[in-house]
Amino acid sequence: MVNPLRALCACAPLRLKALALVLAATGPQAAADELVVGSKRFTESYILGEIVTQTARTAGAQAVHRQGMGNTAILFEAIKAGSIDVYPDYTGTIGRQLLDIEATDLDTLNRGLQPLGLGVAAELGFNNTYAMALLEGEAQRLGITKVSDLAAQPQLRFGLGHEFLERNDGWPGLKATYGLPHAASGLDHGLAYDAMAARQIDVMDIYSTDAKIARYNLRVLEDDKRYFPEYDAVLVYRLDVPQRFPEAWAALLRLTGKIDANAMIAMNAEAELENKPFAAIAEQFVGIRAEVGEVARTSRGGFLDKLFGADFWRLTRQHLMLVFVSLAAAVAVGVPLGVWAARSAVAEQPIMAVVGVIQTVPSLAMLAFLIPVLSRIGTIPALVALFLYSLLPIVRNAQSGLADIPPSLRESARALGLPPGARLRLIELPLAARGILAGVKTSAVINVGTATIAAFIGAGGYGERIVTGLALNDYTLLLAGAIPAAALALVVQWLFDRVDRWAVPEGLR
Repeated sequence: MVNPLRALCACAPLRLKALALVLAATGPQAAADELVVGSKRFTESYILGEIVTQTARTAGAQAVHRQGMGNTAILFEAIKAGSIDVYPDYTGTIGRQLLDIEATDLDTLNRGLQPLGLGVAAELGFNNTYAMALLEGEAQRLGITKVSDLAAQPQLRFGLGHEFLERNDGWPGLKATYGLPHAASGLDHGLAYDAMAARQIDVMDIYSTDAKIARYNLRVLEDDKRYFPEYDAVLVYRLDVPQRFPEAWAALLRLTGKIDANAMIAMNAEAELENKPFAAIAEQFVGIRAEVGEVARTSRGGFLDKLFGADFWRLTRQHLMLVFVSLAAAVAVGVPLGVWAARSAVAEQPIMAVVGVIQTVPSLAMLAFLIPVLSRIGTIPALVALFLYSLLPIVRNAQSGLADIPPSLRESARALGLPPGARLRLIELPLAARGILAGVKTSAVINVGTATIAAFIGAGGYGERIVTGLALNDYTLLLAGAIPAAALALVVQWLFDRVDRWAVPEGLR
């Protein structure tokens, strides 16, 4: 008897090889002579990443900035995998969170990083430590001046950054050190300021160089038990960078001591309070002309200016590629799996269980897992994640569409003497076509929204605006990314409705 999976996909290996070539071609493999700079998803890291990038360019290096890639863990995995070459970080974070040691001096940190092929250098000149803060008026009313005073106020509501809640140098240790009885809810760092102003939370974690501390009139509490270490800004780099880019590396080392706390606060304020582009801030600091495309990415102006900015078509191309390349791979794999599940009672449960479990994995967790597995960031991990999330609707609809074909029709096909492969191709698949197309359409529409997470690992798309908007607390920029994604989802649904009318015979509709 002919295997139905083989009958449907006699040429599947060729298709999958072609898809693999497409995936490889779209990956953000850095050229050997390209210095790749990473940054985390908050204002200061964006600015420092731009300063590093533009400084390297002044020395003649071809440098590119993968901005807003996510949290510390994602950046660390990316630099270990060689997907980026350098990124700004802080000594306390490197020691406490990455190396799990108390020391924060450069010699000790370098000894810990060296076995990983990494190093730390160029103390930039400021300490951006964690601190706890609350509104000045509330602090005066309750007589709170230091963190230990919080223990006597169990009614206070804590809203803390998601990363801070889990860090080795974050909330768990702080709570234990000061004996705090409070529970804490997780908030995006930028949104926490608005929540504080709206009196939805009472206490938040802040970075000492945040520009919004003065704007929101917050009291920064004394860390009287000295729980937080020094967080001196430094550059984490791959040990081969000085050899690959000697002139650029020499220029980066000259940044040592060039940025004090006041200068960093002022640059953060330009981005968050004056809506000045990151690249323009870095341009002013470095003293060179930034690329127009980079400046336009977060330029000032009204909503329409941001919606149809210079980056609009670039982001659209990236988003379409992420959606449809991953969808094509999911169709090539998902339909045969659905056929197999419909034809084999033994295979049905494992197949449906696996694709169902994949759908429950949080998207950011999936991306963080794929970075070390694939040893890269950017397009490839994003495509793999979207491919995996696309499988469930396609597999389920293919399986149910074939399983729902009346037995009498199957018997009629057998009575005509058709072999299994011909029955599948000529009878069963056309009868199940509408259900299969519905699954593909569902996956495509879901993919349009899910693809926005690709920006967290430097894969671009409309999510790039959303990520930057969250970092800056810029709702206009956030909407300039969210609205095109929603419009694209509607267009995709409309196109698949047209395909349904064209591909499915009228009698089956």
